[in-house]
Formats: sequence, C-alpha cells, structure tokens
Amino acid sequence: MSTEPGQTTPPEPPPTDAQVRDMPRHPIPFAWFWPLLVGAAAALVLRIAFSGLPGQRFSAMLGSFIYLAPAVCGAVTVYMAERIERRSWGYYIWAPWVSTALFVVGTLLVFIEGIVCAVVIVPLFGVMGSLGGLAMGIVCRITNWPRPALYSFALLPLVFGAIEPHWPNPEQISSTSRTLFIAAPAERVWHELNDAQDIRPNEVGDAWAYRIGVPMPVAGVTQNTPEGRVRKVQWQKDVHFDEIITEWQPLQRVKWRYRFSPDSFPAGALDDHVVIGGHYFDLRDSAYTLTPREGGTELRIDVSWRVSTRFNWYADRVAQFLLGDFSEHILRFYRARSETAAAAAA
Repeated sequence: MSTEPGQTTPPEPPPTDAQVRDMPRHPIPFAWFWPLLVGAAAALVLRIAFSGLPGQRFSAMLGSFIYLAPAVCGAVTVYMAERIERRSWGYYIWAPWVSTALFVVGTLLVFIEGIVCAVVIVPLFGVMGSLGGLAMGIVCRITNWPRPALYSFALLPLVFGAIEPHWPNPEQISSTSRTLFIAAPAERVWHELNDAQDIRPNEVGDAWAYRIGVPMPVAGVTQNTPEGRVRKVQWQKDVHFDEIITEWQPLQRVKWRYRFSPDSFPAGALDDHVVIGGHYFDLRDSAYTLTPREGGTELRIDVSWRVSTRFNWYADRVAQFLLGDFSEHILRFYRARSETAAAAAA
C-alpha cells in the first residue's frame, strides 16, 4: 500500500509463535560433528588440568579422572546435541564413544599422553562416556535444568581430584604362568635363558605389549657380580634394568626380582605416569622352571606384578592379558633359539 507524502509506514506486527515455527531454518554446517568435537575438547581441558605427578593432586591416573573425565565428555556431547534437536537413546550411547575416541586422539596430538596408555584406556573411557551421555540425556528429557547439571558434572572431577590423593590406594598382587615344550635338552634351554643376546624384533615383535609401544628386548645376560648373580637386561630406547637372581638351580630353575634405577626408563621410553616400578605398577618377580621330558624340555614361566590404582579391577585385567601374551611369546622365543641351536649341534 502506498502512503501520502509526510506519512510513515506503520510497523509490521511481530511474528506469532506459529509463524516462527514455520520459518525455514538454516542448519549449522557440520551440525552432527560439533557436539562430538566440543565434548572431546572439554575432556582435553580436564586432561591438561590433570597433569600432576604420580600420587599427587590432579594426576591423570586418579580415579576421579579415569572415571569422571570421559563421563564429562559424554555429558557435554549430549548436551550440545540436544540444544540442536532431540536425540535418540542410541545417540546417547554411541556419540560419547566417538567423542572420547577423539579426546584420546587429541591427547596424542598434543603429546600429553603416550600410545601405550591411550590404547589401553579407550574401552573404559568409552563405557564411562556412554554412562555420562545417558545421564545427561535423562536430565534433558525430564528436567528443565540441563545446564546446572552439566556444570555439576564438570566440577566433580576437579573436586575429587584435589582430595583423592589423601586416600590410600588399594594394592593388588597378581600372577600368571605359561608352559611350552621345547625339543631341545635342558642344557641348551638353560644356556639360552642366561645368555640371550642380539634379540631381533621379528623374534618377539608379535606380542601385544610391543605392538602398542612397549620397547622390545635387545639382550638379557646373567653375570656374576660382587652382590651375586644378576641378569642384565637391555631394551630398545635405552631402557635397562637388573634382574637380581634369588633362586639358582642349574638346569632346573632360576628366579629373579626386578630392580629399576632412576635412569632405567629414559624420558619418552614409556608413559611417564605408568612406568614399571613406579607408583601405580610394578613387576615383582619372574621364574623359569625346566622339566626334562621325552624328546626335550618343558619350560614354564611364572610372572607376578602389582597394580595400585582406583581401577584395579580394570588395570589388573589389562596386565593379565598383556603379561600372559608376553609370556607366551617369550617362551616361543626361547623355543626357537634352543631348537635351532640343538639342530645345528646335531
């Protein structure tokens, strides 16, 4: 409608609620990805905050971080997704798995986590992330205060991270054993046990511990020293330590306890907060028992270790798997060397 000179156009009335709902919406680019990225970023900020030394406040090995940081990751992911549109129950479960995986990748990219810990912890992080996502999904569906709930989620790890070191860590001692028949006499097997030199990666490299980044062995040689027999061990990345022999029955049994010095594991050789012989994990002793059998020798290995964490139920199962797998591969190594040497001698 035209207006006479000097007259102004009356303002249009504001749109009604129904008109607002019917207006075309412009989707946010990559809207499916942003909640995952924000959730991962929130957990990464927590990881940076949890950079304390082992046994101190805000250590990355505290239960308050291991359990609650991925839960925060999942909660933030679901909260950001719900702000865009209502999500399904399935989304509350699978999306946090993706965001926690992105979080772990982020810790590797900024060099605050090592590959060993990253691989080991992903399954637990995924489960805790889904629990956090489900909790936030329930809050978003049945309450009108998802933001205060999110703030509470984010504060929990910081509160517990400050007070948890004052509580004693539970300690769990475990062991594993494996047995393998070797078509070689006990004398040959005994020699290989005490004089393993120039170990090649292809001789042991299939063990899962080495696949995920643990340095591979290079040599293990028993020596006579003023303090008694000591097995000197060298790994890749300049790792070295002693195995103090506590039982010595030639051609029958040898047992040792481990001794690590401050320079046994150079920086970067292993994840610093889970170094062997440290606050959270330690190898206690190992033993080899030789039993003569028809046509060869039965070789048995026994390994024991300690875990001291708030998640021993998980850490010990990981140790059981990795050390059991290592035991099987080291027995195969001694079998291959012993049988090759026996065949050459024959």
